[in-house]
Amino acid sequence: MKNKLYDFTIKTLGERKIPTPHTPGYFTDDKKRILYNVNLENFDKLKNGDGLPLSIEVAGPREMIYFDPAKVKAAIVTCGGLCPGINDVIRSVVMQLHYLYGVKNIVGIRYGFQGFIPKYGHDVMELTPEFIKDIHTLGGSILASSRGGQDIEALVDSICRMNIDILFCIGGDGTMRGAEAITEEITKRNLNVSVIGIPKTIDNDLNLIDKTFGFDTAISETIKVIQCAHVESKGAPMGIGLVKIMGRQSGHIAVSAALAQNDVNFVLIPEIPFDLEGEKGFLKALERRLQKRRHAVILVAEGAGQDLITNDELAQTDASGNVRLKDIGIFLKNKISEYFRKIEMEINLKYIDPSYIIRSVPANACDSLYCAILGQYAVHAGMAGKTGMVVGLYLNEYIHLPISTVTLRKKVDPNGNMWMRALEATGQPPSMKN
Repeated sequence: MKNKLYDFTIKTLGERKIPTPHTPGYFTDDKKRILYNVNLENFDKLKNGDGLPLSIEVAGPREMIYFDPAKVKAAIVTCGGLCPGINDVIRSVVMQLHYLYGVKNIVGIRYGFQGFIPKYGHDVMELTPEFIKDIHTLGGSILASSRGGQDIEALVDSICRMNIDILFCIGGDGTMRGAEAITEEITKRNLNVSVIGIPKTIDNDLNLIDKTFGFDTAISETIKVIQCAHVESKGAPMGIGLVKIMGRQSGHIAVSAALAQNDVNFVLIPEIPFDLEGEKGFLKALERRLQKRRHAVILVAEGAGQDLITNDELAQTDASGNVRLKDIGIFLKNKISEYFRKIEMEINLKYIDPSYIIRSVPANACDSLYCAILGQYAVHAGMAGKTGMVVGLYLNEYIHLPISTVTLRKKVDPNGNMWMRALEATGQPPSMKN
């Protein structure tokens, strides 16, 4: 029996019998695959049941397609938190469907999976090239979003009533789990509906995906904030710039921004525990930094140091089932101020939380390009009748992955090259645990 994590089989709705109207000059065969693992020391261990090395299907246009473009109805839904680039993906999917395949019936589902459930009363939105042509200049999602699961049977009932053939789901790990459940219910009912995921998480923490859209924009915007925090920290005696940034369970944004800007002296992330007090703790390390350089910049991911914040109440969750994080930014601000008052050392602390501003800006050029490509490959996959899968970038190749393989979290490796470079760039102690 295959290990589910390493089963890269892509489901299809059936045989492809319709010649594609799309004439790109090349086509991608399903047999075109890339190796999952390129490290020789693990090569022999990672094989399929047939003894062949594990490999992943490459994305691209297929010569024969499953759906008749003239009869297709496609729907797009965006779920979870906002992120730069959502509108770029929507635009790309619509343009590709309309102009390359001739699909004219495209709708947007408003307010996430809620939009499928009649009791909420959300209207659908007709998506035409004229309507969406400029949406890439806007932040957020023109379809809006929501969190929280919905009744899968009721949701699929709605898909049937609407006669949807291809559903494009844009969202993070929660959305992908929802899309997987939708696929399973569709399969159980023996329906010919394709479900294609386009992974979105600004934290860049989806398993097996090299980069998720919005991440590059988040780094660019975070760098601007770090620059401001650095100016503020140097603008007063013993100045401290404290910045809280996104990163619930992983510190990819914080570490990447710290490396890109190189003005950060402490980067605190969920993967690396630290103490506040004690000779090796963070506060003592900050004191030493101020005595030596007379200013400091601290970048903290929102999920860092959660174990340090005492709270007698049971952990609360949001509508998507995510644990509501305690505010590490305010907590650190208060603890830093309290510590230096006790040792009678004057500081000038400036606290900045730009998270919602960063999430809401339009995508930068790099992310816009990436979103356009993801939208194109998602449409190729959907029209070919593939389902229960996501498109993404892996080892610099655009590929198809089963939804189940991407819903695990990708974290910063405490022993990896990226964290080692962060320690070199910041100069912070390798460990702040006593």
